[in-house]
Amino acid sequence: MICSGLFIQPPGIIRQIYPEADWRIENTSKEVFLTFDDGPIPEVTPWVIDLLGKYSIRSTFFCVGENVKKFPSVYKLITERGHSAGNHTFNHLNGLKTKNKDYFLNVEKAARYIETDLFRPPHGLLSIGQYKYLKNKYKIIMWDILSRDTHPGITNQEVLKYVISLVRSGSIITFHDSLKSFPVLKIVLPAVIEKLKEDGYSFHPIELKK
Repeated sequence: MICSGLFIQPPGIIRQIYPEADWRIENTSKEVFLTFDDGPIPEVTPWVIDLLGKYSIRSTFFCVGENVKKFPSVYKLITERGHSAGNHTFNHLNGLKTKNKDYFLNVEKAARYIETDLFRPPHGLLSIGQYKYLKNKYKIIMWDILSRDTHPGITNQEVLKYVISLVRSGSIITFHDSLKSFPVLKIVLPAVIEKLKEDGYSFHPIELKK
C-alpha cells in the first residue's frame, strides 16, 4: 500500500507498486493528457468543458458515480463533446480505509452510471488486493503530474509552476472539476493550456480499451 496522492510527480519506486497502471502515456510526439477528477457538478464541469472547447481540446473526466446520478445532463455533456469518462467510485472512497468487498461494490455501483473501462482510485489509493482485482476489469489511470489545485495555502502561480516545470511528452496531468478547486482552476487552467500550446504540446483524451 502506498499514499501516492502525496506526490506531485510520483517517483519510479511508487509506480512499481502498481506496475500495470498508467502513470504516463509515452509517445514520440509532444502529447499530453489533461484529466479532471471528482465531478461532474453543474457549477464547474460545464465551464471546464466550454474552456476546453474554446481551445479544441478533448480530455478525460474521472467521475464520481453519485454526481453522475444527481447530474446526468452534466455528465452527458462530457461524452457529447467528445471527452472520455472514467470510473472514480460511487462515493469517492479511500481504498486504504475501505474493505475490499465494500470497495468493489462501490465501483460496480458507479459502473451502472458510467460506461467505461477506465478507472482512477480517489486519492490514488488502492490496497494491493484492490489493485490486483481491478486491473483485470479496468485500465487503471494514475498521473504523471498532480496539479495540487485543491491544496490550501498554495498560490495560483505555484500551481502553474508545478505543472509547467514538470510536464513532458506523455504526461497525465490531474486537475479537479470541483467547487474546492474552482477558484484556482479559473486562473490556472487557461494559463496551462496556453503555455503548453505555445511550447508545442497537443492535448488528447485517454482512450478506452474497447
